[in-house]
Amino acid sequence: MLRTHTCGELRSEHIGSTVTLTGWVQKQRDKGGVVWIDLRDRYGITQLIFEEGVTEQSIIDQAKKVGREFVIKATGEVVERYAKNDKMATGDLEIRVNSLEVLNGSKVPPFTIEDETDGGEDLRMKYRYLDIRRNPVREKLQLRHTMMQKVREYLNKEKFVEVETPYLIKSTPEGARDFVVPSRMNENEFYALPQSPQTFKQLLMVAGMDRYFQIVKCFRDEDLRADRQPEFTQIDCEMAFVEQEDVLQTFEGMTKFLYKEMKGIELDDFQRISYDEAMAKYGSDKPDLRFGMEFCELNDKAQGKGFVVFDSAELVVGINAEGCANYTRKQLDGLTDFVKKPQIGAKGLVYVKYNEDGSFKSSVDKFFDQDELKGWAEKFRAKPGDLLLILAGEKNQTRKALNELRLEMGETLGLRDKNKVAAAWVLDFPLLEWDEETKRYHAMHHPFTAPKPEDVEKLNSDPGAVRANAYDMVINGVEAGGGSIRIHDRAMQARMFEVLGFSKEEAEEQFGFLMGAFEYGAPPHGGVAFGFDRLCAIMAGEQSIRDFIAFPKNNAGRDVMIDSPSAISMEQLNELGIKLVEPTKS
Repeated sequence: MLRTHTCGELRSEHIGSTVTLTGWVQKQRDKGGVVWIDLRDRYGITQLIFEEGVTEQSIIDQAKKVGREFVIKATGEVVERYAKNDKMATGDLEIRVNSLEVLNGSKVPPFTIEDETDGGEDLRMKYRYLDIRRNPVREKLQLRHTMMQKVREYLNKEKFVEVETPYLIKSTPEGARDFVVPSRMNENEFYALPQSPQTFKQLLMVAGMDRYFQIVKCFRDEDLRADRQPEFTQIDCEMAFVEQEDVLQTFEGMTKFLYKEMKGIELDDFQRISYDEAMAKYGSDKPDLRFGMEFCELNDKAQGKGFVVFDSAELVVGINAEGCANYTRKQLDGLTDFVKKPQIGAKGLVYVKYNEDGSFKSSVDKFFDQDELKGWAEKFRAKPGDLLLILAGEKNQTRKALNELRLEMGETLGLRDKNKVAAAWVLDFPLLEWDEETKRYHAMHHPFTAPKPEDVEKLNSDPGAVRANAYDMVINGVEAGGGSIRIHDRAMQARMFEVLGFSKEEAEEQFGFLMGAFEYGAPPHGGVAFGFDRLCAIMAGEQSIRDFIAFPKNNAGRDVMIDSPSAISMEQLNELGIKLVEPTKS
């Protein structure tokens, strides 16, 4: 090794020792008779000192020429530091250097390599190798590493076997768009990159592997946002001879284990909430349960009073913002503007202030008297000082909009504490959802999800009412993972494809290999997949997954560091039998 120690491990007990350190120059301070260099590696920072009369002049001259991010090797004696720095682990000491070697120089970096940098996101993504030198990014990647080891530790203890599945697979029509890969040896035919190893892990259950897992790259060609990337990592798992409760207990156990090991937090047993209950109480299938503010429906008390907005609405529903009756008109107008944003979609907002003196002041006073407003307050279980916020309209859209308002109020009131953990299983999702555009049902999760046994008969009479034997894990309002008990019977799988609008020929062409496998003794099985990047972000209390990925893509799906995607040569295109088509001019 070029070094005897790292820049983060020296302590007072090393004083008097001769050591060699290597790393990057964080900062150089030239005070004339003394030069200090802060030397950094991924383990920490140690201060180097060069003093006139103590250090050879040639070494001091060399130190004065060293710039930020130079890579150097320094040898010297560990001495007690005169002005100690209690903010650094190595702050009690410094190295009196007697040998200095520049291993490589550096251009001035385009942004400061410090915790609080002056570099914008685009610039930092272009120079990601420099950004990773910063503590906040490096610590996130180290958290990811530790999480990965702990996941393997837990699953290995639970007798799961890690099996790798192919990356070059067959394109299927369900789910998001596939990334496709042309085959040179099979002209005009294409592989697809997997959106998940779903069918392979089911085949592993047929193969008798019993308990499988994989920490695996997956690919989806979809629109991006902070918690999505075109390539992402899943903890993908499957178990044979299980029912839903077995899967929930196993992976609730894994999540509790991770929080205990990573954060020292003992999680309570997870709440269980049905999809219907989640939508009725919170307007979301991934509710943030760190705070209450449950929905309260007002149709029975608010309709039939001549207020056309309420009378014409499918749903009148609101939340109680406790202690907010003192909101000013400006604040209320701000909330109205918030819900009227295009991405929220409400047409307006009704408010009722429950004043401290027991009276009510609302935006609909001319339609509802004090007794009627008191009846609303009683239904909301409101008390003096509270503020009722009410929306009305089509049921699903209104619930969606009120969910956004609830989250906004939770954020404003400091109720979404990132140091608090509220985890739940959301159960009993609809198996199917109707698509008006294509005039057919689509699988809410995927076409291999089993219906609840008691709902199987409804597949013939009322497919939209069938519940899935499916479950999502939600942590602090974020879907951490989801899964289901799978169909393991060929006849049931064929029926599911029929309900989804597949012809027998299409089903056989796309998934004949899986249905064929079901004829050779497929066991009952089920599983779950966690978004690993997202789980890391949740664990760290962050919104974006990008800093938990070493080299992420931007919002346009581009890697601006290596300039990808990019054009390929005509020679490569010819080899693949691909002809470019000129864009149509409008």
